[in-house]
Amino acid sequence: IKIENDTATIQVYEETSGLCVGDAIYRTKKPLCAELGPGMFENIYDGIQRPLKNISEISKSIFIPKGIEITALDRKKEYHFTCENRKINENIFPGDILGFVQENSLMKVKILVPPKIFGKIKFLAPSGNYSLEDVICEIETSKGVEKIFMVHYWPVRTPRPIEEKLNPTTQLFTGLRVLDCLFPCVQGGTTAIPGAFGCGKTVISQSLSKYSNSNVTVYVGCGERGNEMSEVLTEYPKLKLEKSNESIMKRTVLIANTSNMPVAAREASIYTGITLAEFYRDQGMHVSLMADSSSRWAEALREISGRLAEMPADCGYPAYLGARLSLFYERAGLVRCLGSPAREGSVSIIGAVSPPGGDFSDPITTATLGIVQVFWGLDKKLAQRKHFPSVAIEMSYSKYLENLRINEKDLEYVKSVAKAKEILQFEKEIEEIVQLVGRNTLTEYEKMVLDVAKLIREDFLQQNSYSKYDKYCPMEKTKNMLKNIILFYEKCALKLKDEIKLGDKVAFGGKKWEELKEELKEAYFSLVQMKFIEVDERMIENMTKIRENLKQNFKE
Repeated sequence: IKIENDTATIQVYEETSGLCVGDAIYRTKKPLCAELGPGMFENIYDGIQRPLKNISEISKSIFIPKGIEITALDRKKEYHFTCENRKINENIFPGDILGFVQENSLMKVKILVPPKIFGKIKFLAPSGNYSLEDVICEIETSKGVEKIFMVHYWPVRTPRPIEEKLNPTTQLFTGLRVLDCLFPCVQGGTTAIPGAFGCGKTVISQSLSKYSNSNVTVYVGCGERGNEMSEVLTEYPKLKLEKSNESIMKRTVLIANTSNMPVAAREASIYTGITLAEFYRDQGMHVSLMADSSSRWAEALREISGRLAEMPADCGYPAYLGARLSLFYERAGLVRCLGSPAREGSVSIIGAVSPPGGDFSDPITTATLGIVQVFWGLDKKLAQRKHFPSVAIEMSYSKYLENLRINEKDLEYVKSVAKAKEILQFEKEIEEIVQLVGRNTLTEYEKMVLDVAKLIREDFLQQNSYSKYDKYCPMEKTKNMLKNIILFYEKCALKLKDEIKLGDKVAFGGKKWEELKEELKEAYFSLVQMKFIEVDERMIENMTKIRENLKQNFKE
């Protein structure tokens, strides 16, 4: 847990009776490393990459027995290696692709030259079946001949090297309208989801891992309750990907360090997770890392810091809490990978934060807020009203809006998003007046804004994760729903306005809103029904039909 010059501080969480001062300690000359190669998908590891499924099979116990040591990747299993067209004596560099392995029906894992190794190829294994113990390449370097296997090691606390960091412009879709529409994230972005117990942090994290447009998901259960990880383990294998009938587990790696596991392993778990994510990023894939939750990770850091007798800072956390969080989050990003052929990959970090009692002034929440670019703040009051996702509109934000506007060709949708935010803001102001003097004192236009805002909140922003029709909403459906609601608002606003000008002001009162609402009852009801439209080949056609009917209703 600490290396200072030639002194290592080690936390041992097994029986130490029999050890005494003067006993010999042998160095492996490696800090905590992750094993990287084919065989990680569909696996569940603990915080220091011990394969829990294999340990369970060997020990026949629900607990990890003392002294057990199993490699993270199965050394005996054979994979079919397909080699790239490389020549003997060809110069080779870090990140160059030597070949690939079809790990499962969904995922192809490329075998790369490990970082820091370069030279001339002396031997490259032909295509065929090999285990992880077989040499697939020999490279002559300045230090001698280096043997390359399908597996290599990397220290978890050291970021893997890259060619260049790029500016991300592709949206990371979540399938949740409130996030995709109002507070979007990008592939290669950083996001925090703070919220009190029961606000839906885990559900949002799990929705992201099920429905996001990432190639790979690494889910780190960091100090959370055991029942949450067991739910992931039992539910995920049943889930199928949207566009294929493959199990979602085929693209998922799980790292479980629940609240009854050792704190030192918990502190290491997010580094193990990000190292695995970086390995897949270097393959040219887009990876989502879910860290649930960074608060529990910080509590482990606090405990270790206390054992090391370090000077505590705010709430007992170590003074370097912010620095450690920064080092973790800065490993996200869209990058140009090392090696040839040229490829791009990304790591997006979505970190759940559990502030005690939902207090956002907590040191972890404030430190995280200074680092991440997207903030999805969850509101306890919304959760209590069963409004999910319970994202607080006035508190949340995204700093990636400008990045995404570069690619956004749908100007009507961009204007609709701005108008929706304006309506929700105006609703807040009107609500204060209503609470003081009642709804009847409002103008007809203000009454209409209240009803449209209710439509946006309850029928657009609210979603039911347990329903077939609304558990996932593709971007096309989200766009059409919002455009139809804003079209309804604009048409209503025109009908309610009078042409009488009073100085610089326009008088409202051409028509009573309640009368107009009665006339447009059918159109209003069609907007409420939009969320029930199924995601199939007729979805766009059905959305367009609602739009045309809206226009027709207003003409009549």
